[in-house]
Amino acid sequence: MRSQRIRFNVLAALSVVTVLCLLPALASAADGSFQRTLQVTGPVNLEVETGSGNIEVRTGSSNQVQVTGRIKITEWFGGNNGEEKVKRLEANPPIQQSGNDIRIGHIDDPELRHNVSISYELVVPADTQLRSRTGSGNQVVGGIHGPAEVGSGSGSLKISDIGENVRADAGSGNIDIDHVNGSVHARAGSGTIHATAIAGGFDAATGSGNLSLEQTAPGSVHVDTGSGGVDLHGIQGSLEAKAGSGSIHAEGDPTGAWTVHSGSGTIKLRFPSTAAFDLTAHTSSGSISVNHPLTVQGSIGRKEIHGKVLAGGVPVEIETGSGNIEIE
Repeated sequence: MRSQRIRFNVLAALSVVTVLCLLPALASAADGSFQRTLQVTGPVNLEVETGSGNIEVRTGSSNQVQVTGRIKITEWFGGNNGEEKVKRLEANPPIQQSGNDIRIGHIDDPELRHNVSISYELVVPADTQLRSRTGSGNQVVGGIHGPAEVGSGSGSLKISDIGENVRADAGSGNIDIDHVNGSVHARAGSGTIHATAIAGGFDAATGSGNLSLEQTAPGSVHVDTGSGGVDLHGIQGSLEAKAGSGSIHAEGDPTGAWTVHSGSGTIKLRFPSTAAFDLTAHTSSGSISVNHPLTVQGSIGRKEIHGKVLAGGVPVEIETGSGNIEIE
């Protein structure tokens, strides 16, 4: 029996080695590129899409859109028309222009979509609004006026210096957003969301990553994470924060209602000494500490408090299933 097992393991190993050796013969690759310069006058409305490539957008001349496309085609099991596909795309790249409306990456021919990856580098006027999407690549977008809608199925997003609102969606990648002069709407299926210098409202959710925010101007904040922590700074307005199994730390001025819930994490809130609010706090298996002058209404205990801070004001409701609550 032992000799049979050894023989089987050797044969299995040889089979794996054989397959690995044959893989290069089963696939062929072809590369190419194209460049185009499009003349524009005034604000640009830009739409970009690609199946499995990266997208980079940065600013340049005020009257041109410069497009660089990098093509990669992989043909499996004896396919030999990769070079032909590259030549067709180089001669007739997927670029459509109607005045200042530009669409890049839309391919009608199904043959040119099969096993084809195109990455785009775009240099655009600052006065550009953008809608961009990649199926399995990364995106870097910066410096445009906006608004900007940026999405990836399985890549990371880096978005910075946008003059208007931002919408970002990543299926299985991280989202980093920096300096937005407007509101932000962000969703990540299984990645982190990190946002700094957001001058407006913020609505974000992630399934299994941490979420952090630095807000620099008033706006309502709504955040939700399934199994990650939440870290919020500079909140200037209403807040709704929820964590399934992570801790929540929030700092700001409650000029609107705050609702903060965690399934199994500690909640720490920090307010200005002048903040006035109506407090309701409850923990199932932790303790509560409040470092503010508190007028108690009803009973006070280690696990539940109802009361007013200073003269009272907007409602602040805090609840955690199995963590402490700290208010400073």
